[in-house]
Amino acid sequence: MRRRRSVGAALAAAAVVLGLAAAPAAGAVASASASDGWWDAPNRPAEEVELNVSGAPTTSGPGEPVRGYIDSHTHLNSNEGFGGRLICGAPFSPAGVADALKDCPDHYPNGELAIFENLTGGANGTHDPVGWPTFAHWPSTTSLSHQAAYYAWVERAWRSGQRVLVNDLVTNGVICSLPIMAKDRSCDEMTAIRLEAKKVREMEAYIDGLYGGQGKGFFRIVTDPAQAREVIQQGKLAVVLGVEMSEPFGCKMILDVAQCSKADIDRGLDEFQGLGISSMFLCHKFDNALCGVRFDPGTMGTIINVGQFYSTGTYWKTEACRGPQHDNPIGNAPVPDGLEGADPPTYPSGAQCNVRGMTKLGEYALRAMMDRNMMVELDHMSVKAAGQALDVLEAEQYPGVLSSHSWMDAGWSERLYRLGGFKTSYPHAAEEFVADWRDEKALREKYDKGYGFGLDFNGLGGHPAGGSAPVEVQYPFTAADGSTVVDRQVSGQRTFDINVDGFAHTGLTPDYLEQVRLTGGGAEIVDSMMRGAESYLQTWEATRGFQSATNIATGKGAYASSNENNPFTSYAASRAVDGKASTRWASGNWGASPQWIRVDLGEQHRLDRVSIDWEKAAAKSYEIQVSDDAAAWRTVWSTTTGDGGLDTATFDAVTTRHVRVLCTERTTTYGYSIKEIGVYPG
Repeated sequence: MRRRRSVGAALAAAAVVLGLAAAPAAGAVASASASDGWWDAPNRPAEEVELNVSGAPTTSGPGEPVRGYIDSHTHLNSNEGFGGRLICGAPFSPAGVADALKDCPDHYPNGELAIFENLTGGANGTHDPVGWPTFAHWPSTTSLSHQAAYYAWVERAWRSGQRVLVNDLVTNGVICSLPIMAKDRSCDEMTAIRLEAKKVREMEAYIDGLYGGQGKGFFRIVTDPAQAREVIQQGKLAVVLGVEMSEPFGCKMILDVAQCSKADIDRGLDEFQGLGISSMFLCHKFDNALCGVRFDPGTMGTIINVGQFYSTGTYWKTEACRGPQHDNPIGNAPVPDGLEGADPPTYPSGAQCNVRGMTKLGEYALRAMMDRNMMVELDHMSVKAAGQALDVLEAEQYPGVLSSHSWMDAGWSERLYRLGGFKTSYPHAAEEFVADWRDEKALREKYDKGYGFGLDFNGLGGHPAGGSAPVEVQYPFTAADGSTVVDRQVSGQRTFDINVDGFAHTGLTPDYLEQVRLTGGGAEIVDSMMRGAESYLQTWEATRGFQSATNIATGKGAYASSNENNPFTSYAASRAVDGKASTRWASGNWGASPQWIRVDLGEQHRLDRVSIDWEKAAAKSYEIQVSDDAAAWRTVWSTTTGDGGLDTATFDAVTTRHVRVLCTERTTTYGYSIKEIGVYPG
């Protein structure tokens, strides 16, 4: 039977958000018993989603590694983005669950006007719009337009062992602007991000009220890793804010012309820091003024490509990939109804890489994030852009790099781990998730990293269906934390069973992890997942503690085998160590190889990496050599696959005075040219 929420309970919940008294509401369930504790909210409304979890949340002592799993990529507040009508339903409401978990007004009475839901396969032209209490149609594993991260579902995951949640504030102005999209507010992206940041703090205050007052709730927004550790030690959920948007700071591109400046980037990043944001994506879905994107495949890819045209005036452009890494194949799916007039090109199957990489503005934005000790998300960058971003990060040995939901080519994983970064996977069907975990198991062991998932709920992605796993979860079961017991989740009149309903909402996270355990992962994958929160915090701590190393080559003596002669500009060797990216050394004798440039550090230094910022006339084959006397040289690093740009050579630390770059094969018909050489102590 449906229980009616009292007027007193609704007024009490509203008072919480307004900062008023948080006394137990009239009609609220006083659920604490002799065996219950702080983890049972005394002011939980009588009409509410059930948790169906028993047992105390696990805690940890000061100085101990935290233990718990991480959802590194979810969108709690995306109902406020995309014009306010793409994601139907809210993660909380002061008026209660019936108000929060209701459909968009244009989906009534039968879903015929739910255009996005129907286009993306969430329904076959019609659906039952009623959410609470019947949930006849949603949440489901195929619906992309209905709320799947209600606060009590998140609470259930926390009770079962989750200790970090990265809430990516998200929107997309172009998707919002598509003619198929209903909307009730501006499509401006920065306005949406500000609103989502406000709403998640209102959500924290609402949950605090349910738990008895300010600071008492399980849901704690944190802005540094020390706060996160303190929260997790108490057994609560550390919530980190990130941003995933397509045109950050207005940095869209129209006909290849950037619509933002360096000043816009700095102002935007400063504002984000003021909002408590700790990580962000530089590009998402559409090429922008900062970087090219990794394509979406299938029908969604065609929809996004049309949006790309609306945003930039150009469709995606592809080329044959230059290395083993590649972007997603576009797939040439037909243009769906509702987007008549769009005419994306047909793409050759052999050209799977975006021609666009990271722009100069993108590199500026990346370095500006590093200056602010923010974590950088590589997912959604084209392989060219991700590779260039890693070049910059490696030159500085910057640890704050993330791949959170399977949108980065696996070929970059070791570079990410070597820097100290952290990677998690999208929740594919259990067998595929276990296979992904196994594929990089040795790599994670090499770098002592745990694992996790980026669930991407409310993020326009589907989730594993019922019956997609070879082994059934048996209810009740002991959760991954080893202490809490989980039964089937009840929401109103609907009981969710992952075997039947699939991974339909975030409250089924413990069920999914149990499914993964049973599908071949065993205790080993559970342990790996329960180390995920600690690994993320280690990356975050290293990021917050990062200080840029000093380039000990700057201003030192430099000599070359030859210099290009020009009556107007000097291309002397000293130009490669003057600390200016606008100057460069260029070799003479264009047809001759080898050529070299060396730096005298003035005294012995212990060093372990050298970076080279090449001009277009780069070396395909070259060596990094060291010497004590500038006469006898030994090679510490070499490559035969150089392609220009920014390279970082990392090697076992050596003590030396002289460093030489010996170039033996060119990438062009010209000579060799270097903007700047970096030599760093190790």
